[in-house]
Amino acid sequence: MTGLEGTQQPRGDGRATASRWSPTVEDERALKALESYGNPADEEVPLPSRPESAATARRLTQIVVLRHWGLGARITEDAVLLVSELVGNAVRHTGARVFGLRLRRRRGWIRVEVRDPSRGLPCLMPVQDMDVSGRGLFLVDKLADRWGVDLLPRGKTTWFEMRVADR
Repeated sequence: MTGLEGTQQPRGDGRATASRWSPTVEDERALKALESYGNPADEEVPLPSRPESAATARRLTQIVVLRHWGLGARITEDAVLLVSELVGNAVRHTGARVFGLRLRRRRGWIRVEVRDPSRGLPCLMPVQDMDVSGRGLFLVDKLADRWGVDLLPRGKTTWFEMRVADR
């Protein structure tokens, strides 16, 4: 079976073998990110506007949602995916040098915010089956309970909220 660029792909038993995000594996890296950048649940954390900052934002979200707030793996996995999409948009489309990440929790809800200095509004585009990009806000729209954009005097905050069960 030939894969991309003519490389051979291993044959398996037909089951999917893609590696998935694992809370346990990421704990060490997430703790290092927390030490290096700060806790986005305490205050907004500035991150450099580079593609690799998406991984940092995912790790910070993971450690706060799963470990600090004690929420389940499913809600953590969804929050990690969606923060990656918002960060990707901020890095790709705003021209900013830095963006801010903030996580908030109130009774029954979590809120994840990405602030950038651009006042350009994100746009939810129709998605086709074969599209390889442009699915970020589509995913946010489908997985989050609410999402939106707050315009600021200098920039905007794009956010999503998810319902959570309080203990």
